[in-house]
Amino acid sequence: MRAYRYFLTVFFSSLLTMPFYGFSQASVYDVVIYGGTAAGFTAAIQVAKLGKKVALLEPGNHMGGIGIDGLGGTDIDNHKNFRNSPAVGGLALEFYKRIAKTYGRSEAFEKALKDHTRDPRLWKFESSVAERIIRNWLLEYKVDLYYGRRLKEGEGAVQKNGSRILAIVAENGGVFKARVFIDATMEGDLLAAAGVTTVTGREANAQYNESFNGIRGVTDHAQFQVKVDPYIIPGNPASGLLPTMQDEPLGIPGSADDHLQAYCFRMCLTNIPENRIPFTKPANYDRSQYEIYLRYEKAGGKLYTPAYDLPNHKTDLGAWHDLSHNLYGMNAAYPGGNYATRKAILDQHRWYTQGLFYFLANDPEVSEPIRNAWSRAGLCKDEFADNEGWPRMFYVRDARRMVSDYVITEQMGRRQHPTPVADPVAVAYWPMDIHSVRRIVRDGYAYNEGAVFREQDWRPFGISYRSLIPKINECTNLLTPSCISSSHIAYGAIRIEFTYMSLGQACGAAASIAIDENVPVQKIRYGKLKRCLSNGKQVLDANKLEIQE
Repeated sequence: MRAYRYFLTVFFSSLLTMPFYGFSQASVYDVVIYGGTAAGFTAAIQVAKLGKKVALLEPGNHMGGIGIDGLGGTDIDNHKNFRNSPAVGGLALEFYKRIAKTYGRSEAFEKALKDHTRDPRLWKFESSVAERIIRNWLLEYKVDLYYGRRLKEGEGAVQKNGSRILAIVAENGGVFKARVFIDATMEGDLLAAAGVTTVTGREANAQYNESFNGIRGVTDHAQFQVKVDPYIIPGNPASGLLPTMQDEPLGIPGSADDHLQAYCFRMCLTNIPENRIPFTKPANYDRSQYEIYLRYEKAGGKLYTPAYDLPNHKTDLGAWHDLSHNLYGMNAAYPGGNYATRKAILDQHRWYTQGLFYFLANDPEVSEPIRNAWSRAGLCKDEFADNEGWPRMFYVRDARRMVSDYVITEQMGRRQHPTPVADPVAVAYWPMDIHSVRRIVRDGYAYNEGAVFREQDWRPFGISYRSLIPKINECTNLLTPSCISSSHIAYGAIRIEFTYMSLGQACGAAASIAIDENVPVQKIRYGKLKRCLSNGKQVLDANKLEIQE
């Protein structure tokens, strides 16, 4: 009998992973969401709250996006010149309230909201805590969760009838049919597979009459604070460039190119000995890769060190410094690359960063204060346990962006005379923030090109519903909260985790309304969507928010 039961278990389990080719065998839902990011899980919860049957497909093995892969120092109330927490509402605010409850700080959190005070510590969290909260929240609403469901590569990933998606096919053969689909990935793979127009890189300033897009004639944000010789043999251009440098001219300021702002791992480190995994030398360690860091110190620069400002003495070590683990120019092939190409780029970022941390902690030529600070740090035993304490994904700051009939541009976020937004579904409350895209030679020294952080002449702005929907002739039942229709520079104000959560809520509500009204997503009534979002405590009116303090 035991053998028979084992046979049945194996048999039926195998059925779940067999490829399906007919719709009668497909998994059928009202809404299918591809991508378990911050936008994806909030979209799923919103759909479920509105009584629809929803599936959330995650290409990897963890739900939550970059927030559960290192980014715990959320960009809320962490800037001295403005307080953006008033823009956090709806499901995004519910997420942070659940975080606060887990850490036993609900009273302080609610008091800060009531008193309009700024305390960035109240919004920070550990990745493992966030993942647990997100998973339980999704199960609470009975969202069907599918892990390891990467979209099939090549032909046949999306089955359409005209401009309507009928089903999508996963790499393992699973077929998912729905009335409405949502692409909540950072890469926009479902958009591209469905034939929706997308773009990557920087547009020319002239395309949308902008000032901060395209190649930057002057990059003064996160620029080298000291002069660093970029050549393998100092002063000798013929010897070639140091690693991390690109052999490219500056180009024509304001013109377009295909470069992307740098990616990096958001590193969760600790200096608590009981929880610390010391940095070890990678098998492919190459000390010469890090020569630029020695040159930088010898020129008088101060290298960055970990800051333990997350709960339980952990870091969210980003890379906003002039010289860090941002890898400029090494990600251009990522958005449109196949899975093998993307893995190679991810692996390259990992081995470089692992080697860098080992170098900073151990190399005798690194100054003693820096070496001591890094040697006391290490990976966390209680984070990313399935990946040797290392985040499973790096920070994809931007990739594909949809090109729709409506494009968000720099003008929406200008301080003076901003372009009005008639149909806001969320508010972007962050400066237009772009990391550099290249490290080139300029005037004989290393130069970071492309960074923008508009600390002046900006304001929060409403995000139009029209930026979430494709052109109607391309697809009528697909939305995106994460690869929305915007220029490269405008996307820099949108790419914040709480904003993605708000846009996920908006897409979930819009998908449900489209089903109820039996219309394309482009034809739903904005008034009904606005009421739904307002009832869900979404923040919609940027004009009621403080601009700057």
